[in-house]
Amino acid sequence: MCGIAGIISPFDRQRDLEQMLELQKHRGPDNTGKFHDIGFAYLGHNRLSIIDLNDASNQPFSVNSGRYQLSFNGEIYNYLELREELKPFYEFKTESDTEVLIAAYIKFGQNCLDKLNGMFSFAIWDTKEKSLFAARDRFGVKPFYYSKNAEEFFYASEIKSITGILRNNEPSLKVWANYFAYGSYGLPSETFYQHIFQLPAGHFLSFKNGELKIQQWYDFVENVQKVKVYDNIEEAKAKYLSLLKDSISLRFRADVEVGFNISGGVDSSLLLALVNQYQEKERISAYTFYSDDERYDELPWVKKMISQTGNPLSKIRLDVNEVEELSRTISIIQDEPFGGFPTIAYSKIFLQARQDNVLVLLDGQGMDEQWAGYDYYRGGDHSNNIQGQRRDFSPFKINCLSKELMKFAEKPNYPKPFGNQLQNLQYRDLFYTKIPRALRFNDRISMAASTELREPFLDYRLVEFAFAQSENFKIKGSVNKYLLRELVKELVPLGISYAPKRPLQTPQREWLGDELSGWVEAQLNRIAESQYANWFDVDELQNEWLKYKEGERHSSFHIWQWVNASFLLHQ
Repeated sequence: MCGIAGIISPFDRQRDLEQMLELQKHRGPDNTGKFHDIGFAYLGHNRLSIIDLNDASNQPFSVNSGRYQLSFNGEIYNYLELREELKPFYEFKTESDTEVLIAAYIKFGQNCLDKLNGMFSFAIWDTKEKSLFAARDRFGVKPFYYSKNAEEFFYASEIKSITGILRNNEPSLKVWANYFAYGSYGLPSETFYQHIFQLPAGHFLSFKNGELKIQQWYDFVENVQKVKVYDNIEEAKAKYLSLLKDSISLRFRADVEVGFNISGGVDSSLLLALVNQYQEKERISAYTFYSDDERYDELPWVKKMISQTGNPLSKIRLDVNEVEELSRTISIIQDEPFGGFPTIAYSKIFLQARQDNVLVLLDGQGMDEQWAGYDYYRGGDHSNNIQGQRRDFSPFKINCLSKELMKFAEKPNYPKPFGNQLQNLQYRDLFYTKIPRALRFNDRISMAASTELREPFLDYRLVEFAFAQSENFKIKGSVNKYLLRELVKELVPLGISYAPKRPLQTPQREWLGDELSGWVEAQLNRIAESQYANWFDVDELQNEWLKYKEGERHSSFHIWQWVNASFLLHQ
């Protein structure tokens, strides 16, 4: 897990590359590497050493011939199997997945992407053709941002690395308007900045002679249609469990200590049960957060599960007095709006893990989208309700936005490539709403602590399999994630597998309106006095805040939006 950065330019950009790498050094504190093809390209890398800790695996990585230079962020989990396949064609000099990746590219070209099981964004510079090839993994676990002008192309793992040298952080009015009006965090190619874009998940790009080409390499819909649909639930459970076990086994490939994050839900319960099959329990540390508020804390559920397995458990508490400082810090880390207090609490886990020298953590992201875990999947959400809130009120306060800003708002209209409403909702959440934003939040906070986060439930084989199965396996009556719950109940304590989903994890709603109300008011005043005040109807904003303080608290999302914006728009 690392950071990548580069500049394709005819000008001298060596100092700019160094600045880019310094701005994202937290992503890879173990080594900073640079490659210069003077007059053409400047590639850089921040290394966090996870597989093959030897210096010979530092990057940018040069192949034996010297023609190709690779800067790679992520992990190729099936690198050992690929290495065996490639041995007849390539003489390996390291034990790294990095060298396996470049060898696969040399042998298969862009088709190597289909062979990779992993999370990755990488860039390969061809010193002979003077061309760049870059790609991003199937679901966009690892980031790839870029900006282009008439003669140059810039890319990096974090937005700040690009804005820091271009001195241009002009906001995208469309993305900000859609965020406030509809809760959207942008389409797959967008960011909250006008001149900075992201390579969409499952896409690659090429850049040569000033020309940028972007192409999709992973067709999720086509792959789902190839998956066998089971009639017998027991057979489906057995097949899915075998894929699960293999996915988790692959993600234990590391030359550093591996731990995992746990909540009290079904997904974490399954993760807990399975990770203990690969190492002795006393060696696998578990981490969870809590806030000392029994209305939201999942600690009792976590303790119940851990009592069965005996894993060492670190309990990390979020205190209300920490929120102000951490909100500012994480706003800088994220570069874009993030998910509020749960993200803040989650960030503390990675800091603790780093102190414990646990450099790799696993978590349970992705099951709700695979197996239809959200309540609105049962009713068929036709409203593009991104936040998944109750539909008898809106968490978005359009009345607080100015007519000038609303001119840029376009209600997102997501593709519906499947023939039924459920799969289309799952598809929306996987590629456009829930998963993209969660992956971005979590990548930033994990890498800020120089730790690696792995997502075993986002193995593409699992996602494709679950998506393909019939609705009867996903929802049965009032029960979501039916097949998964049936599978989990054989592995975890009684009562966990059918525990209700608890969407709220912190007392954000109460803290914002009570203990932190003075702080909130200060941030609202910052907005009113800023150059972005014309985005809002400030009187309406204050009226909504007054109603919130007086008890109208169906949702705290709009309050957090304004607080978070007050930091981002003043950077």
